Amino acid sequence: MGRPFHYVDLRAFCYATEDGDRVRDALRTVIPEQAAIESAVGEGHHGDRIVILSSRVERAADIGTIFDRLEQAIDVDRIRAELDDRLDENNALYIGLDKQAAARGELAFGDGLTLRAKVEAYPAKREAALENAREALD
Repeated sequence: MGRPFHYVDLRAFCYATEDGDRVRDALRTVIPEQAAIESAVGEGHHGDRIVILSSRVERAADIGTIFDRLEQAIDVDRIRAELDDRLDENNALYIGLDKQAAARGELAFGDGLTLRAKVEAYPAKREAALENAREALD
């Protein structure tokens, strides 16, 4: 089944106190095996080194894999109920996932991983995007 998303971005910050491989594993819990993970180095508020790990998935089959994994692990009804708050002005759906749980191979709502799915909507109006996102989560 196709999903009405242009792409899915997943991002995590890897702080100096964290194991980079574990943070990569956390991303791998969400994204397909073949998806590339990019890294960029940034600086925290106190001058500490932060590595930003991110992945963009654009293939429809890979997007389907991500949402299949989410639907098996988290309360999709909660996302559907909160759609109005989770969809930004650019028609992107946001889901926060627990980075520690993902590093253990589990998916749960929480902090540390940010999933951003750009909803297809023609015309690109909020109501059309909300309806498409709602249908994708049914």
